[in-house]
Amino acid sequence: MTEDPLRVDYQAGGLDGADLAADPFTQFASWFDDAVRAGVAEPNTMVLATVDDSGRPAVRAVLMKSFDQSGLVFFTNYESAKGYQLLTRPVAEACFVWQALHRQVRIGGPVVKVDPAESDAYFASRPRGAQLAAWASHQSAPIASRRALVNRFEEAGSRFGDGPIERPEYWGGYRLEADRVEFWQGQPDRLHDRIEYCLSGDDWSTQRLCP
Repeated sequence: MTEDPLRVDYQAGGLDGADLAADPFTQFASWFDDAVRAGVAEPNTMVLATVDDSGRPAVRAVLMKSFDQSGLVFFTNYESAKGYQLLTRPVAEACFVWQALHRQVRIGGPVVKVDPAESDAYFASRPRGAQLAAWASHQSAPIASRRALVNRFEEAGSRFGDGPIERPEYWGGYRLEADRVEFWQGQPDRLHDRIEYCLSGDDWSTQRLCP
């Protein structure tokens, strides 16, 4: 049999349920710190899955900007495709893949908009070019050309001049409030470790899943 040149034999340490934190976000913080220390490029990159009105899934990579016990926070255009999907079906799942550590984390649950003050604060911290881009891009809408997009960017720059740039009302943050979190650790012979946290009321329970 010809050996698959893309196959990787995972040899990382196992994932023992007895060693996990009592809640998934404490565990996530530990794994996220591991990814940062390991030099994983943009470890806050997550693949976000939403569902449209017809039930068709849509996925894209976005950047998590913060997390705590209440969930993951990311920012986007509320009038984008994902914004409309979250308006009609406010649930999502995010997947972090830290291949260098042979680890994956899936986090799913309801999605809510963050407080406008939180969106204002984050928008104010963005580089000026990124602020102007939020005004220039009608995210997910068709546009005639790259030049047309650049023109919009330049028009936004002229509009605000050297003054402060306010946050567009159509741009802001979402919080993915987890009710299910799965930690996956690659293991030899494809006998991977999978531990799932499930929320019931205010309490988290865990169970091991077959790989």
